Order: sequence, then structure tokens, then C-alpha cells
Amino acid sequence: MHYVYLLKSNKANWSYIGQTSDLRKRLAQHKAGQIRPTKGHVPLELIYYEAYSNASDARKREIELKTNSQQKEILFKRIAQSLYMAPSSHPTGGDPQGH
Repeated sequence: MHYVYLLKSNKANWSYIGQTSDLRKRLAQHKAGQIRPTKGHVPLELIYYEAYSNASDARKREIELKTNSQQKEILFKRIAQSLYMAPSSHPTGGDPQGH
């Protein structure tokens, strides 16, 4: 399987969209600060993911979410409660997009 995922920073109002074939491994790398785009935003929380049977479909969806603000807005509205929920030890608020 191939996955498109959304991470939210528990430190700031910031989110990240990525794709991978090994979601657990990639999430562990993000949380350990090993991924350059997200290492300054740890701790991170997996908020959402989609599963695809091939890498091409996952990559297309990742690009769509990163470049099409309307598609990103639709997704963010669908998962608004998850984006705005503050972890118990790190309260946050405001714009989850952070971009």
C-alpha cells in the first residue's frame, strides 16, 4: 500500500502533507526529527491518511493537496475537529495550515 498523510505540529499551528509506502516507518522518522521539512516542528501527530494500491495514485493525490488550495480546503473542512483539537499537554489554536 501507499499512503498520503497529514501531520500536525503540537508545538505550532503548522501541518505537513506527505506520501510514503511505509507509514509507520515514515511517522517514526518524522517524530524523531529525521525528516528535514518537519524536524523543526516536532512533536508531530498523525491526523489523517489515505491508502492507495499504487504509488502513482498516492503521488498524484499528494501533489493535488499540496498545489490545489481548493482540494486542501475541502480536506481541512472534513477533518476540522481533528485539526483544531489540542493535545492534552500542548494546547494550540488558530489556523492549522500554518503556511
